[in-house]
Amino acid sequence: MTKPDEERFSDQFGRSVRAMSDYMGIGLQIAVSFAVFVLAGYWADGKFGTSPFLLLAGVVLGMFGMALVLMKVVREANKKK
Repeated sequence: MTKPDEERFSDQFGRSVRAMSDYMGIGLQIAVSFAVFVLAGYWADGKFGTSPFLLLAGVVLGMFGMALVLMKVVREANKKK
């Protein structure tokens, strides 16, 4: 490859890695927001003996948290356009 081809490939590769890291970060935020609430509900059920009600509440709150993260990402993506 010639020097300009190598620079173009390097630039494209860098942009791809940045885009991939953005998407991985979004996935991690979604997974963590869900897991925290579910695990908190599971722990609270064990602590208070209310199984499975607080676990289910954690699931609902985790889904709500995931929706908030997704809305934030969509809003930011719309701003970029």
